[in-house]
Amino acid sequence: MKKNTVWSLAGLLAAAALLIFLLVPRDNVPPPNTRVVLEHTYRTYIAPSCFQGADATNFLEESTLQHAKELNYPPHSDCTAEAFEGNHDSRLTSILKEFGIVEKETEDW
Repeated sequence: MKKNTVWSLAGLLAAAALLIFLLVPRDNVPPPNTRVVLEHTYRTYIAPSCFQGADATNFLEESTLQHAKELNYPPHSDCTAEAFEGNHDSRLTSILKEFGIVEKETEDW
């Protein structure tokens, strides 16, 4: 009988730890390999979702957010800055966004 109680208690503690792990909010930022368009004329980067509204020249390159940061390129516009802002979601919310159950704020990352 004591073995059942110990296993029940261990299972309950594991479930509680998992629930806490999934519900505690954390800071989320775009990954370094997020796709961006480098605008070399203005020395800025553009989010793909903001490209149509950007006044881009022909001196463009597709790259990553990490490479743009290494070049010290700032965001091209407020649209790009907002597209790559971090958020403060729980792991559960992040998982639901990845599966498309909850709508993402931005499709860029």
